[in-house]
Amino acid sequence: MKLRNDLRNIAIIAHVDHGKTTLVDKLLHQAGTFRANEQVAERAMDSNDLERERGITILAKNTAIQYKDTRINILDTPGHADFGGEVERIMKMVDGVLLVVDAYEGCMPQTRFVLKKALEQKLTPIVVVNKIDKDSARPQEVVDEVIDLFIELDATEEQLEFPVIFASAVNGTASLDPDPSKQDENMESIYESIIEHIPAPVDNSEEHLQFQVALLDYNDYVGRIGIGRVFRGTMQVGQQVSLMKLDGTAKNFRVTKIFGFQGLKRVEVEEAKAGDLVAVSGMEDINVGETVCPVEHQEALPILRIDEPTLQMTFLVNNSPFAGREGKFVTSRKIEERLMQQLQTDVSLRVENTESPDAWTVSGRGELHLSILIENMRRENYELQVSKPEVIVREIDGVRCEPVERVQIDVPEDYTGAVMESIGARKGEMQDMINNGNGQVRMIFMVPSRGLIGYSTEFLSLTRGYGIINHTFDSYQPMATGQVGGRRQGVLVSMENGKSSSYGIMGIEDRGVIFVEPGTDVYEGMIVGEHNRDSDLVVNICRMKQQTNVRSATKDQTTTMKKPRIMTLEESLEYLNDDEYCEVTPESIRLRKKILDKNEREKAAKKKKLSGL
Repeated sequence: MKLRNDLRNIAIIAHVDHGKTTLVDKLLHQAGTFRANEQVAERAMDSNDLERERGITILAKNTAIQYKDTRINILDTPGHADFGGEVERIMKMVDGVLLVVDAYEGCMPQTRFVLKKALEQKLTPIVVVNKIDKDSARPQEVVDEVIDLFIELDATEEQLEFPVIFASAVNGTASLDPDPSKQDENMESIYESIIEHIPAPVDNSEEHLQFQVALLDYNDYVGRIGIGRVFRGTMQVGQQVSLMKLDGTAKNFRVTKIFGFQGLKRVEVEEAKAGDLVAVSGMEDINVGETVCPVEHQEALPILRIDEPTLQMTFLVNNSPFAGREGKFVTSRKIEERLMQQLQTDVSLRVENTESPDAWTVSGRGELHLSILIENMRRENYELQVSKPEVIVREIDGVRCEPVERVQIDVPEDYTGAVMESIGARKGEMQDMINNGNGQVRMIFMVPSRGLIGYSTEFLSLTRGYGIINHTFDSYQPMATGQVGGRRQGVLVSMENGKSSSYGIMGIEDRGVIFVEPGTDVYEGMIVGEHNRDSDLVVNICRMKQQTNVRSATKDQTTTMKKPRIMTLEESLEYLNDDEYCEVTPESIRLRKKILDKNEREKAAKKKKLSGL
């Protein structure tokens, strides 16, 4: 069997924030990919603004490094489970994985999630214990944790023989020795391990072409671009080929352009051979999992499985009193066009029409997946409203089932009781509890996804900000009975339109937590705070002090206002109740009641109560 020894295809996988993207950065720099005078941003692979701000990878990226005589194609994958659809497909394109694990945190839920996908594809692993330069690093224990995880995930004996490299991606150093003082001044040991341990692709370029699409991109000039791997044969620019569609039909087209990868750039190439990772244009309606093959020899590869959505929300045209004030794109036609454009590249997203022409049901892999889409839309000057996120319930063998997540919580010992009680109230079941002996406790729970909606804010206040929570989708299980999660508190609702005043805010401060600052434009039905009871309260936040010419004995200056709680987009989405919307514009995030008028709201609540009896 002929091999392409000049090529290696590898994916970098890890939990969020364990240093994948920084590691790729250093590998690119040390391989001389950039010119000496080239300006390259830190975390060069995270090209989108949101990725840079949040420090997470949202979209899988490919890059290529030339090391000595070998070309190494590297795919940097998202670490967050909401983007798991990307991870799964990337595993099909590569022959091995670089598993990056933090030398202090060790194996986390997403480490487990991404490793499970890699082992299922029978890929060869190399383990990189990163952040070895940290004072709190515990490399040996982390290696033991990784071995335990491999065994738990049924790794084969060959997969268990993985090499371990100890690295500090920030410093650009690596070594086979766990002692931080013995780090080599470069990352040679990583390059060498890749070449030595990762299998070279099979060279069957004489056979009939088979190219499978694993990722999509879109470009205004060439339209849809399919990124994937040539599994067999050779593909050339200008060649007439067949695209084997997911529904079993075939479509003929001509390959107009083929792009290879070099550093962070795409380079046009004339042909691609077996083992190459390339981007191909020329097909308008190409989809993930479809196979490109010769017209006279149509043979499709097995279809790639894409994770189904687990969460859905309603996106609506903004109809609040402030509609159209701040956004540029506000009509249903513009919002629908934008959602359809997102479907071109995001295969884990679903958009369905509803009875109303101004509303769509949008389903995704989790809160982060959908909030990233909403955040991108508001940055592009769109204005819209969204409803509370809801889990997607499925019927499996006649039983109603809901998504359940595996939750890992790390907290100081003092807070374990409070956390266990709060998770218990959300129908969570404890699976494991490990006391690390340093005052920290790690607990593993299985919790229904709907119990986790809105939990992170409660969790942070319960643990005074010392707790760390990570969760990843596990499976669909029969629905838990009774009330699961949901907000306990009522809200403070504005009774009129106007500007919030300091006097108005101070008059209602003792009723709860305020969400707006003085001078904020508010309207009737807008949520301006959280009530300290479980009922909603209508308040006058715009009230002004009556002016008189009598001097007050208690001077106004002596009173101080509490700082309002300003919520981010994610916090606002988690906070919503069934009868509320979140209004999202390029400049503001507002919470509001679906029915703005107080009397109408009360009528609707009575009607609902009667119908529920």
